[in-house]
Amino acid sequence: MTTADIRTHQIPGAVSPPSGLSRTARLWRGRAEDPRWVRPAFLGLLLLTFVSYLWDLSASGYANSFYSAAAQAGGVSWKALFFGSLDSANAITVDKPPAALWPMALSIRIFGLSSWAILVPQVLMGVGTVAVLYAAVRRRFSAVAGLIAGVVLATTPVAALMFRFNNPDALLALLMTVTVYFVLRALEDGRTKWLVWAGVAIGFAFLTKTLQAFLILPPLAVVYGVFAPTTVRRRLGQIGLSAGAMLVAGGWWTAVVELWPASSRPYIGGSQNNSFLELTFGYNGLGRISGDETGSVGGGGGGRGAGGGGWGASGLDRMFNSEIGSQISWLLPAALILLVAGIVITWRARRTETARGAFLVWGSALLMTLLIFSFMAGIFHQYYTVALAPYLAALVGMGVTVLWEERGRFVWSAVLGVVVAATAVWAYVLLGRTPDYLPWLRWAVLVVGLAAALGLAVAGRLNRRFALSAAGVGLVASLAAPFAYTVSTLNTGHTGSIVTAGPAGASRMGGMGGFPGRGGRDGGGWGGPGAGQTPNGKAGQAGQAGQAGQTGQAPGNGPGGRLGQPPTGGQGSGQGQGQAQNGQGRTGRAPGGWMAERGFGGRGGMGGLLDGQQVSAKVKTKISAHADDYTWMAAAIGSQNAASYQLATQKPVMAIGGFNGSDPSPTLTQFKKDVTDGKIHYFVAGGGMGGGMGRGGSGSGTASKITSWVEGRFVKVTVGSATLYDLTQVKAGANTSGG
Repeated sequence: MTTADIRTHQIPGAVSPPSGLSRTARLWRGRAEDPRWVRPAFLGLLLLTFVSYLWDLSASGYANSFYSAAAQAGGVSWKALFFGSLDSANAITVDKPPAALWPMALSIRIFGLSSWAILVPQVLMGVGTVAVLYAAVRRRFSAVAGLIAGVVLATTPVAALMFRFNNPDALLALLMTVTVYFVLRALEDGRTKWLVWAGVAIGFAFLTKTLQAFLILPPLAVVYGVFAPTTVRRRLGQIGLSAGAMLVAGGWWTAVVELWPASSRPYIGGSQNNSFLELTFGYNGLGRISGDETGSVGGGGGGRGAGGGGWGASGLDRMFNSEIGSQISWLLPAALILLVAGIVITWRARRTETARGAFLVWGSALLMTLLIFSFMAGIFHQYYTVALAPYLAALVGMGVTVLWEERGRFVWSAVLGVVVAATAVWAYVLLGRTPDYLPWLRWAVLVVGLAAALGLAVAGRLNRRFALSAAGVGLVASLAAPFAYTVSTLNTGHTGSIVTAGPAGASRMGGMGGFPGRGGRDGGGWGGPGAGQTPNGKAGQAGQAGQAGQTGQAPGNGPGGRLGQPPTGGQGSGQGQGQAQNGQGRTGRAPGGWMAERGFGGRGGMGGLLDGQQVSAKVKTKISAHADDYTWMAAAIGSQNAASYQLATQKPVMAIGGFNGSDPSPTLTQFKKDVTDGKIHYFVAGGGMGGGMGRGGSGSGTASKITSWVEGRFVKVTVGSATLYDLTQVKAGANTSGG
């Protein structure tokens, strides 16, 4: 594509196939003017993405058992499916709206409960995102641009992680990409229907992860308002209609929930007042920005520490630091350079030029999301960055092909060389953070990348064959490092609430208080090793832990370690595959911070908050006996603990206090009534955030009151390492008045 092409709106590939072609022919042949290799290459990319993301998928078991339990409940109860309840008896919902649960729940209804039934929908979302991204880029640029964008997205480590994991982020990424696609279609012809469809996509994105869906709205509205090919009055009216479509698509469910009598629906998990609107604007909304998240793991008191508090350091370098960089930033410098170059090249085009509009739409979406992620003081996890991946990939695909067409001018061939050189140098830095993982790759990427950059810088003076060779080598060098981390991600199972991509040590975020992590690698969150492998590929041995660290297993994926106490000596062991440092495995240690001060323990860390209990066969047999005679087979503190027992038995388990154990649901009075009415059989001891309080004492404390009442009144039953209380057996000498 040349500057002249841009200025005259003659963008290669912009012409639709002749209408004489049948739909089947268009599917397999693509555009009539395309070379015959284009459509097979596109379909091959989708097939390869699908097969790769399916690789060893069941190694992750139920992945995040919190959402898996809710999907299981939705597979049994339509009411639970609608509300997003954690259990089929509808005690409490998850702390998100339910859209991301619906595909999983429907899959379970069709195929039954299994790891594949839960995770294959996420894989399909990944393939769908690659397809939509290709279509969006291909409309205004070449097929090569679309293919490069698709490959970049598919080989981004955090994308390979989250499109094989059952958090809401997979569906969110798909819907945000669909939104951008519709906005780009609207920028082409100014037709209202495309902007309305964009509003619908945003509405369903809101039903996936609430206010995160709105991050890109301001820049997209501004770009359309300035550059759409229609009158100002019509543009404003179209934006208003799009907003209305968004409100309908996202508001219908919200209205039903808010109007539904609270006594006949589940409690809204994550809220302190049983209100979805409170959840939306508090814990899941502005609280994420300010850090003031009452009832959360790290909420209720603003951000902790300098520059981002308990959720890692915030600032402009956040996406590049040792906590986040290996997840998303491999091609981020390249994308930012290409964004500037693309805007400069297209700047003199007419106002309605869609190539410039594409750079502005993808670029503004990237920048807005990146800035919010960089400075938010509330809950932030590494895997959130999957939201950046489609925007980044589009800019790389578009920018590289535009600069390639402009290589006849030295300034642009030099910029193309700088892009490859910067990518190679940054990959060298990132690979240096995991020196034991493919140590040869670091230098190979640097040397080959710099050589290719030199060739591309003078590409305009080379014949086409040599220029293509330099471009091909540069592309391989740029993608080699993230591809290697993606392969590592595909070869590793991931379980728990906090997961990271790449090999062991790739992400060193300590969560709160500097905790080493879960989810299959060191530094992924809290609570010791999950299903990861040591850097040399062998199972690590048990290492030193904090005081009396206990063993445990991660549900659905084998062994993991329990969180140790503050490091005052003593041994702890993590069974099975641990993380290795200097030849020794590493269990979960609590090196400091407020978590260590409180001494939270439990399987998966923090009293089972981040991953649930391993339910033995004996415990399963015990608690599931006569389960159908009760509304809830059992009750447990915290959603992850409850989810473990529910997934093991496929019977409803009440999650006291919701995810953190800090929600005021049920109240002590309500719990007593449920027990008196014979609705709950067992109470599972342990779990939760230290009596149901978040940081700084936020939360209701209801869980601790219920625990105290149960312990003082009912008969304790020990089954292996599990402690249960039979709520049908009052112990001798207990107060029989119910108080």
